[in-house]
Amino acid sequence: MLSLESPVWQRLTHAYGKASDVPGLLARLSANTAPANSYKDEPWLSLWSSLCHQGDVYTASYAALPHIVQIGTNALGPVDAGFFSLPACIEVARNKRRGPEIPPELAAAYFDGLRGLHKCAFHHASDDWNEGMAQVVAAALAASKGQFKLAEALMDLDDDIIEKVIAQEL
Repeated sequence: MLSLESPVWQRLTHAYGKASDVPGLLARLSANTAPANSYKDEPWLSLWSSLCHQGDVYTASYAALPHIVQIGTNALGPVDAGFFSLPACIEVARNKRRGPEIPPELAAAYFDGLRGLHKCAFHHASDDWNEGMAQVVAAALAASKGQFKLAEALMDLDDDIIEKVIAQEL
């Protein structure tokens, strides 16, 4: 996993250019892993807009994913759904070719991070999950197993679709 102090972050990019700000955002995330009150809460807002901007991903997205998963796994108590949804969205976007190839020097850590989603989910299995959290955990686990179409479908589910499926109207 790329160290947060590594000068490589200067060469990585995100939606707004150089990714030199990402290590600081990840450090802030590590300091506050609790569920956010709003999608506008930092550092989640900046992480999302930088790393998975309108469905596009970047080299910094690949470097950040293992950190996000590790921070979520190490967190005590309930965590934000973003620890599952952001990695899932990054992996779905990567499979849809909505970003560059993973740089070879980041690939092993990236795929280790994806596999780590299982450990993260298990670590937080005793937390109280609402329907939204259960949905993004399921999507993240699907993404981590290479089932990106299923992951995308799970992330796109809303109450109307769920009700139609239950009523078998689809």
